[in-house]
Amino acid sequence: MQYRKLGNSDLNVSVIGLGTNNFGNPNRISKHADSAAVIHKCLDEGINFIDTSNNYGGGQSEVHIGEALKGRRNEAIIATKFNLTKREGQSIPDRINTAVEESLGKLQTDHIDLYQIHFPGDGISQEEIIEPMNKLVEQGKVRYIGECNYSGWRHAQADHVSEDHGWARMVSSQNHYHLFQRQIELELLPYCTEANVGVLPYFPLAGGWLTGKYKVGDKPAESARRMVSQLQGDDAARVTLDKLDAYANEHGHTILDLAFAWLIAHSAVSSVIAGAMTPAQVEGNAKAADWVMTLEERDEVDAIAAWDGSGNDIEGFGPGSPPVRRT
Repeated sequence: MQYRKLGNSDLNVSVIGLGTNNFGNPNRISKHADSAAVIHKCLDEGINFIDTSNNYGGGQSEVHIGEALKGRRNEAIIATKFNLTKREGQSIPDRINTAVEESLGKLQTDHIDLYQIHFPGDGISQEEIIEPMNKLVEQGKVRYIGECNYSGWRHAQADHVSEDHGWARMVSSQNHYHLFQRQIELELLPYCTEANVGVLPYFPLAGGWLTGKYKVGDKPAESARRMVSQLQGDDAARVTLDKLDAYANEHGHTILDLAFAWLIAHSAVSSVIAGAMTPAQVEGNAKAADWVMTLEERDEVDAIAAWDGSGNDIEGFGPGSPPVRRT
């Protein structure tokens, strides 16, 4: 397993991470023993970065992780998230403080390695968000802070606020990014590359589309139905998928390997967040890191999955949103 610094932090994260939005979901992974098997396999394979949120699995994902990491907490780097959409009359600092205490309790830990705001807070200034997050760092409850679903300009704004006030800087940016969803390449990825911000792509396999398992007429899993259905119905996307599959085979790899390797070939990418339902899927994800794609290979893959830069802005372009159509 390869490891990289998470942005300008001192966290050494595995280039393949674990996404845990399946944990606690009664239709996905409801049993603690099953999620523990996935997490333990990750740690055994060298995957140390575990990403969750206080609302995954109806709030149970963090509980599953806390139980699974008993006796192995020091092997994992835990990232979790909070949002400000439902404050129930609380002030922003109170909401953040309440959320972090709840997460610490569920995760059964005295600190969170990476604490991220899940979505941009509409009408909320960066000062209002970063000041209470900075206090959590000062208190030792959080080691580093980051964001999820920010655009490039918003992350740059956050960095300026942190610099002006001497507050903790957001070391990471988590966003929807794969070969068929490339909006972050317009502004966010270049900014993160220049400013040494660790990029954390989620949905790297486009809901399973980039495994090649879905053909025309196949019914996708409910969690990825909209994303995969859009691609299934796109003639150009199907042609591109076949070309990517052929390229991977020519290089002795699977298309799953290619999807991960292409993301990792971007220097700003610190860890690719991938879900897993079973230990076998963990093993497959970990193996993908064996393909260290050259820049020439990355450019060749770029050419196969060429994108004209069109499509929606990245903010508000969350899970289940339609992907960009290929030319």
